[in-house]
Amino acid sequence: MKKIVLLAFATILMMVSCTNRQKTPQFKENPDMEYRTLGSTGLRVGVIGLGCGGFDEIDSTASRELVTYALDHGMNYMDLYDANPKVRSNIGYGLGDRRAEMIIQGHIGCWWNGDSYERTRDVEKCKIGFEDLLERLHTDYIDVGMIHIVDKMEEWQEIQGSPYLQYVQDLKAQGKIKHIGLSSHNAEVALAIAKSGLVEVIMFSLNPAFDRVQSDKNPWTFGGGDRLLDAEKSPLKIALTRDQCFAYVMAKPCVKVALCSIDSASKVDEYLHYLKATDEEKDYNSALSKQTAQNDMDKGACTYCNHCMPCSAGIPIAKVNELLDKAEKEGLTAELKAKYDSLPHHAGECTHCGACLSRCPFGVDIPTQMDRAKEVFGK
Repeated sequence: MKKIVLLAFATILMMVSCTNRQKTPQFKENPDMEYRTLGSTGLRVGVIGLGCGGFDEIDSTASRELVTYALDHGMNYMDLYDANPKVRSNIGYGLGDRRAEMIIQGHIGCWWNGDSYERTRDVEKCKIGFEDLLERLHTDYIDVGMIHIVDKMEEWQEIQGSPYLQYVQDLKAQGKIKHIGLSSHNAEVALAIAKSGLVEVIMFSLNPAFDRVQSDKNPWTFGGGDRLLDAEKSPLKIALTRDQCFAYVMAKPCVKVALCSIDSASKVDEYLHYLKATDEEKDYNSALSKQTAQNDMDKGACTYCNHCMPCSAGIPIAKVNELLDKAEKEGLTAELKAKYDSLPHHAGECTHCGACLSRCPFGVDIPTQMDRAKEVFGK
């Protein structure tokens, strides 16, 4: 069986021509970064990587500053699941002529329907989405091609022998992807996939609030965004530091890189502080020994992942939830109201059809969230 590695994505705030097969990222290891080998891929990756979540509201100039600063400080692994053309174009511009220095993890099965992101196994849509990814990143290969979100065992079984899986394998044979990975939020499914030998990399969510306890209703629920850093928002009812969260994630034997959503170059150093933190600053056991998340296990918290999409009413659910969380935490400001008003559809248009509920990996009561957003924002 292949050696499988895990990419912990950052809920802690808390993975052509024939000549392409021979291409390797052209970067020099930064002495201030810790590097680990990404399993059987042979790729050397900085333990702190860059997610795509911070690129949706910044412009191309800020994107270039962010990617440049990240690369200069040893962050050489990036996840890009978002099909939003703006996000992809921002990252492509941000990389500039440094594409060869960044190990890119791109997802196969992300489709932009003109208004929002969708997850799909339709091969034609997957082809359009993947070619769009290559074009916007100004590249002809992706280092790790991810089978996008498999959270149910029956779904994994359906993928076996499917045209979708064949397409992914064809991309690897053509050199358009170098390695095959997969993202999941379900521990049982992820383990089965790891044992299958079909993938080399798995992106999986880790969170100290919920990893040690389970609920029959929602065994893999976790809070997203910066909730763990806020005692009032955290299921633990205590505030952890970023250093403690990173230490928790990186202590797992299979984890090679933690992926973080960062929206500006000025914030990169906040995340990189982990690399020079003292053992005392990294100590999460003393904090976790005081509390558990058992009382809040069933509440569910939106991580703004967009897995619930598409919405039958066209509501950008993740963005509504993000703005709602900010408004409830910081108060409703004119800026937040303006951002909400600019959305193509609003929470008040929710029909409570429930289609989103079956797609949410985290048990979020989305219709109730929409009701709250309508009350807060007025529509």
